[in-house]
Amino acid sequence: MIKVVAKNCVLEGRLDDAIALYKELIEKTTKEKGCIKYELFQDINDPRILTMIEEWENKEALNAHEVSEHFIRIFPLLKEITEKDSDFRIYERLL
Repeated sequence: MIKVVAKNCVLEGRLDDAIALYKELIEKTTKEKGCIKYELFQDINDPRILTMIEEWENKEALNAHEVSEHFIRIFPLLKEITEKDSDFRIYERLL
C-alpha cells in the first residue's frame, strides 16, 4: 500500500477555483483502478493550505494515475494558482 500527502498553499482569492479543480480531480481519480482513497483536507489555521491525502494499492497504480488525462490536464492548472511548490511525499506502509 502507498500513501501520498501533497500539500499546497493557494493564492489569495483563488481558493474557490482550486476547490473546483480538486473536486473534478477527485471525482475522476476515485474511479481509477488501484485508488483506495483520494481526499482533500483544509488546514484549520490557514484555509489556503489544502492537502491531498491519497491511498493506492501499489506504486504502479499511482504511476498510472500520474499519466491519466485528468491528472495531466488539471495538475498544471492547480500549479498556476498556488504560491509555491507543493510538498509532495510518497510513503510505504511499514507496520
